[in-house]
Amino acid sequence: MRCPKCGCVDDKVIDSRSSKDGLAIRRRRECLKCTQRYTTYEEIERGNLMVIKDGDARERFSRDKLESGISIACQKRPVSAEAIEHMIREVVDELYDEFDGEVPSKAIGRKVMEKLKQLDGVAYVRFASVYWRFDSAAEFLEAVQKFADRDDTATIKLPGF
Repeated sequence: MRCPKCGCVDDKVIDSRSSKDGLAIRRRRECLKCTQRYTTYEEIERGNLMVIKDGDARERFSRDKLESGISIACQKRPVSAEAIEHMIREVVDELYDEFDGEVPSKAIGRKVMEKLKQLDGVAYVRFASVYWRFDSAAEFLEAVQKFADRDDTATIKLPGF
């Protein structure tokens, strides 16, 4: 590892611990040149998933892009960072378990919607508004009205879902 302070590659591991429910190892390191301490994570590298987008365009699956979309949907909602991280981990694990090499973007969206539906109804509607690309405010209002008329958010059906 290269020291973030001085760039030296000589370091020693001070501490190693299991992290992220046993899916990663957290290592505390110390640079032998400048004595700067820093943390690294070691995770299992999975094969690459390619996302098949509308129109058959393909791009490499990005966990960061998934995290960004979910975080935006949950912004200013009473959803903990741990709950979001757990949800992202579940979605990613399910994708790697179910698909070999290529995954349709619609499958990713459906998985996220299922998880958000259980996590937070407002985040679910927010994500749906982007995912389903409502053509008008009326379509969006109809989806929100369906949400408002129900006490059980698990039964809400949005267009195409």
